[in-house]
This record gives sequence, structure tokens and C-alpha cells, in this order.
Amino acid sequence: MSTIDWIVLFGTLVSIVAYGVWKTRSDNDINSYLRGGDDVKWWAIGLSIMATQASAITFLSTPGQAYTEGMGFVQFYFGLPLAMIIISVFFLPIYYKLKVYTAYEYLESRFDMKTRMLAAFIFLVQRGLAAGITIYAPSIILSSLLDWDLRATNIVIGVLVIIYTVSGGTKAVTQTQKTQMAVMMGGMILAGILVLNSLPSGVKVTDALHVAGKMGKLNVVDFTFDLKNKYSFWSGMTGAVFLFLSYFGTDQSQVQRYLSGKSLSESRLGLMMNGLLKVPMQFIILFIGAMVFVFYQYNQPPIFFNETLKEEVYQTDQADDFRQYEGEYADVFSEKLAAVEGLNEAVRSGNEEAIDQATIRVNELQAESDTLRKRAIELVGKAVPGAETKDTDYIFMDFVLKNMPIGIVGLLFAVIFSAAMSSTSSELNALGSTTTIDFYKRRVNQGASDDHYLKYSKLFTLGWGILAIIVASTLSLFDNLIEAVNLIGSLFYPTVLGIFVVAFFFKKVSSNAVFIGALLSQAAIILIHYLNTIDAAGVFTMGFLWYNALGCILVVVFSLIINQLGRNK
Repeated sequence: MSTIDWIVLFGTLVSIVAYGVWKTRSDNDINSYLRGGDDVKWWAIGLSIMATQASAITFLSTPGQAYTEGMGFVQFYFGLPLAMIIISVFFLPIYYKLKVYTAYEYLESRFDMKTRMLAAFIFLVQRGLAAGITIYAPSIILSSLLDWDLRATNIVIGVLVIIYTVSGGTKAVTQTQKTQMAVMMGGMILAGILVLNSLPSGVKVTDALHVAGKMGKLNVVDFTFDLKNKYSFWSGMTGAVFLFLSYFGTDQSQVQRYLSGKSLSESRLGLMMNGLLKVPMQFIILFIGAMVFVFYQYNQPPIFFNETLKEEVYQTDQADDFRQYEGEYADVFSEKLAAVEGLNEAVRSGNEEAIDQATIRVNELQAESDTLRKRAIELVGKAVPGAETKDTDYIFMDFVLKNMPIGIVGLLFAVIFSAAMSSTSSELNALGSTTTIDFYKRRVNQGASDDHYLKYSKLFTLGWGILAIIVASTLSLFDNLIEAVNLIGSLFYPTVLGIFVVAFFFKKVSSNAVFIGALLSQAAIILIHYLNTIDAAGVFTMGFLWYNALGCILVVVFSLIINQLGRNK
């Protein structure tokens, strides 16, 4: 990157951290630290909720996913508005009525302490792992692209977040997320405009849309019902709804965002703002990925997007074979470029027969390119044993480095760092709050002063931050970062949501019944996922989004059965 890009990058990051510390310099009470002072307006709540969910993984993985698989991932968010309505009607009033610091306090008043501890413990495990991934995911990409040491990158992100999160708590997180969200969305919209502007002269936006559509990248909605299908209209409106209910309704990192509202109405408006804007936001990010794909139909893409790892391959015995694949890939690209230009001409002429023939030819050549790329990736794995060969998460930022103007590169890297910081700060803030309120205050020291709990909240937040950096430094990369985060959530969220559903709607179910039902459901979901991973024939395969609906339902069913058995004794 250029000197200007470095100045833009670090200037943006330092400004955000300094702003968060400065805005909360005089807030030193436990209510402000854990609940933000109960004076946050609805639009700030909405931005904070969106920034918490929009991690760096969103901006790294999502464009790459659209590049390789099309825009179908947007269906994952179709159920979000419905989930926001349900939370606003059923969850929020109870939290406000009880004036809780954490969502899990309610479970003790409804059931007992062990059920509260179980839900809080599951949250700490799940979110503790996620915090490590939230730091690690962008670090492994950024360290490669910027030629930084991976652990040093982990530490930079972690320390920046720890500074203002420990200093100002919930209020600092909310204040900084407003700025971070502006940087993130402004940077991505600008990137989208520049991607379209990077297309060759004579290629209009309509031409780009035709190419993307004919090559299967604008396949937004899939109405086929198949449990093996990860992203469809039905998984988005069922499994994803349960995931969103769990995440926004029971995950303290999100609950803490809207509990800081001035009133119940302000919090509801903030949630609805998130529900209405999140789908368009994801659509824009996916659309940018689809347009990057179109850009590479006119400009030859690399056969492998992780340049650092590719350089390692060149130093091995497999270098000649890899270069041979690159040569064949370039030959196919030349044929495909002519076919794409032919498709554009056919579309402009309106000749349907010519359009169909051109579409078939373009997709045949794309299939050849994909086959060569797959073989090259397999060769990378052979040449560098143990290396992560999945390069989807490198696609967008590799494009940025090679094709964006000076200054914009630094801004878009600032987008990735800002996203990592915004989501990580919410996670650390929530982990510290839950540890303080649900464990330390409830089980260790019940009669201390507010100043004492404020001190320990900061210490626990610091501790979780250090642990997140350690976890980030010991992780290995998943196939797709955004899927990794959603998978972890889908393994643990359903159980917690099931407990809350029983608490809200099944008043006669006892605490022992829901506690045992939750343990059985958690074991069942882990078993199902294990069977998925070893089921090579695909007979038992279930898309992980379905875990969310199944796990929640299992908690309810097990609880009702156990409760009835207890009555019959």
C-alpha cells in the first residue's frame, strides 16, 4: 500500500479509539458501563445492533461468496424482519419490566439459578469462541495481504478494541459503533461504485447485470425445499428466523445494545431499523461481489487469490505444474472473454437464439475455468502441506489492492479493521457483563458496592479480551469465515432460545424439566452435526441453519415430556 493508504488506515483506527475513550471519559458508574446510561436514541441503537452483527467476516467473506456461489446467501436474512417483530413484542417488554443487566437474569426469576447459569455458561462458551474468530478471521487475511505477522495483527486488533471497551463499557461501544458503521457502509458503497467504474469502456451496467445473471451470480431466491440446501427461501424463513431470535433475543452481545435505549419504544424502533436495513445492506455487499466477478470476466483473474501462499508454491517442486495450470487458465480466459463479448452483442441485438447459444458457451468455458482452478487449489495443498487452500475470503481484498485508487485502498482496509473492532467490542463488553452479573455478583460476592462491580466488570472485560487474542492466535481457518461464525451460533444458540421459549410460553413447565431438556437438546444437536460431518454419502446431511429450528423445538418437546413424566410419578 502507499503512504497515503497507511495514513488513511491508521488515522481512521486511532480516531475511532480516541473518540470512544473521549466520549465516555466522565462515565464512571455501573449503570452507564453495563447499560449505556439508559439514554441511547433509537437510531444509535439500530446502528449499534447492525455494527455488532456486521463483523469483518461480513466484508471479507460475503463478496467472495457471491463471486463463487452467487447472491443466494441474502436469503439467510429474509427472516430477520419477522424475528425483530417477535423480539419487540415478546422479549423486550419482559427485559424492560425487570430492568435486567443481562438476558439471563430473567431465567432465574422464571425457573431457578441453575437454569440461569446454564444459559449464561452456553453464552460464554459460544461467544468466547466467536470473539476469537472475530479477531482471527480478518487477521489471517490482513496479515497475508499486508505482509504482517499473524500474531501481531491479532494483537493490534485486540488491543485497539480492549482500550476503549474496558475504558467506557457499553456507552463507549455504542458511541464508536456509530462512527464505525459510517466508515463501513460509506467505504463499501464507494467500493461498489468504483467496481462498476472499473469495467471496460463500452461495457454498461446493464451489460454487467446481463453477464452476471446469465452466469448464475444473481440467483437471489431459491424456492426449492431441501434440507441439504444451506441457503433457500425456506431455510431463511424458518431456520434463520430461529437463529435471529436466538442471537438478537438471547445473546447478551445484542441484548446489551438495545437495553441501553431511553425507553421501550426507542429500543423497538432500533430493532426494527435493523430488520429493515440489514437485508438491503447484505444485498449491496453481495452485489459488489457479483460485480467483482463480472470485472474478472473482462480482466483475467488469478487462478489462486492468496498471493502469499502462491509465492510459496513457486518455491516448491510443484511450481512447474502450477504454472502450467496458470497457462491453461489464461488460454480459457481468452476464449471466455470473446464469448462474453459475444453474449453482450447478442443481448443488445435482442436475438434470443443467439443469447441462448452465447450463454451456453460462456458457462461451458466458466466450468472449464472452475475445473482448472480447483485442480490448481488441490496442487497448492499438495505443495504446501497443512496450508489453508480455501481462498474465497481473499477475493475482494485482493481485488481492492490491485485495482482501487490510492487512498481508497487504505479506507477499505479501515472498513475491515473497523468491522472487526465493532463486533469484537460488543462481544467483550457482553462477556464481561455476563461474567460480572451472572456469575461474580450472583455466586461470588453479592453485597459489594457499585464501584466494586464496576472495577470487576473492567477486569473481566480485559480478561476476555486477552483470552480472545490467545484463542485467535491458536485457531485454524474454516472453509468460509462467515459460515464458520453462523455454524458456531447454530450449534449453541438453539438451546438457549429453547429455554427462553419455554419460559415465555409454557408457564407450567418446571425448572428441572427445562434444565434436563436443554442438556438433551444440546447433546442431540452436537450429535447431529457430528453425523453430518462423517456422512460422506450425504444420506443424513442437513444444512446447519436447520439446527436452529430443530434445537429449539427439541428443548420444548423434551421439557414438556420430562415435565409430564414428573407429574405422573
